[in-house]
Amino acid sequence: MPGADRRDMQEKRLLNHTAVKEQRPLPGRSNHAGNLSQPEKKLQEAICVLLVELCERFTFFGIVCNMILFCTVKLGYRNYQAAIVNMCFVGTSMLTPVLVGWLAECLVGRIKLVCICMFLHFLGTALLPVVAFPFEDIYIDRRHILHTLTKREQKIVFYFALLTASLGIGGIRAIVCPLSAYNLEDCGPKELLSFFNWFYWLINLNSAVVFVSISYIQQSVARNLGFLIPFVSVLMAMITIHMVRGEMIYKPKTDSSLLTTFGVIASALKTCCVRYRYFSGGVTNWLDHAKENYGGQYSETQVEGTKSLARLFPLFAFQILYRSCILQIPSGYYLQTMNSNLHFSGFVLPVAAMNVISIVPLLILVPILECINSCLFSSKDTGHSPTIYIVVGQLSAALSVMVAGFSEIHRKHFPQVEQTLSEEVLLVSSMPCFHLAPQYILLGVAEALVTPSCSLLSFQLVPERIRGISMHFLTLFNGAGCFMGALFVQIAHAGTQG
Repeated sequence: MPGADRRDMQEKRLLNHTAVKEQRPLPGRSNHAGNLSQPEKKLQEAICVLLVELCERFTFFGIVCNMILFCTVKLGYRNYQAAIVNMCFVGTSMLTPVLVGWLAECLVGRIKLVCICMFLHFLGTALLPVVAFPFEDIYIDRRHILHTLTKREQKIVFYFALLTASLGIGGIRAIVCPLSAYNLEDCGPKELLSFFNWFYWLINLNSAVVFVSISYIQQSVARNLGFLIPFVSVLMAMITIHMVRGEMIYKPKTDSSLLTTFGVIASALKTCCVRYRYFSGGVTNWLDHAKENYGGQYSETQVEGTKSLARLFPLFAFQILYRSCILQIPSGYYLQTMNSNLHFSGFVLPVAAMNVISIVPLLILVPILECINSCLFSSKDTGHSPTIYIVVGQLSAALSVMVAGFSEIHRKHFPQVEQTLSEEVLLVSSMPCFHLAPQYILLGVAEALVTPSCSLLSFQLVPERIRGISMHFLTLFNGAGCFMGALFVQIAHAGTQG
């Protein structure tokens, strides 16, 4: 009895502490801010989350947009090597939220982990300008070079900066800006699809601004200091998180985890292999072998949740090939554009500005799709529209890659001309870069159709308690697609002798 009384007292203290925390005003604000109504408070939190999300994406796209040009011109990489580095960085940035989310649940406190990740993100974006800065151009009394980084030292700092930045990105996306921050639990299919459409619309609008502005600055105005812009964006995100840190550390509602899901699959496979059978009279699904009733070690709820996830694995598997196609925009298509004629009315276009052509279809299609969805979701049969979007988008992505192949054959028939990029003279094809527009447009159409629909299905077709796990699996397969694209580049280079 004394032990029970002590536990009751602890629970009461915890509830009182939580109530006080909910009534406490935001750090750095007056008591008036703490007396905001519930809708106003939710709107304020959503705006802060969206601001941090946009700042983080701005930083990410700022690093990616001209990485290939930086690697080839500054670090002396060959084209295929620069493409592989770029895709591996994108893939790592996609996978780190899953890793950080697991660490936050199992090993490290969420607030402590956010601080660590913000420091890593800050460090990575601070080191990138160090690599890009033209040390060889600084002189003392016009005679002595102040400092020179060797190529090896530059590459070491560069890879370390990319690694720390990607780890920091994972912390922001997993803890500060997860989907649970937007309170989607009570939304229906129509509202969910509308949210994902406009969410990715805003992200792509942000990337369009990056590809036009930062790419031009890095290529033409301050080619070595362009990485300072992502650094400033990270500072803005850090200030926002610090100002409202009490409302921006989100803990997802879940009683499952990635380890539990993998454990259920491993236990079922182990039982199947031991018994040399996959089906039995009392087992309707091979995952049922992991249940306690059939000799496993997992509960009915955990196994049923894993079974609902397993039904989505074909959708996730197609994401590997789809993501390999989409990653051609900052890699293969970027190289095609870099080796094409960028002159337009006496002005040299930034290479990454061509990416805007792939974003324009998405910015146009989202409002149109919203009108279509309003009509479709008003009828009874609403479950097939996301599937139709995914199929059409996958076909559009495949067609884009095929068109890119024919464009590459077409490009090599043009005579070569000299073109200056980042103060380096390169021999490129005289074919105008706008001949590559169709392949960009097709990938933009694919992105507008596939990504919101896949997010909707991954979020909607599983029980509420494992929605976060489902989105983690979607992220894992997207990251695998990035590394698969890098593997394709390496295989193609090796198979064709360069």
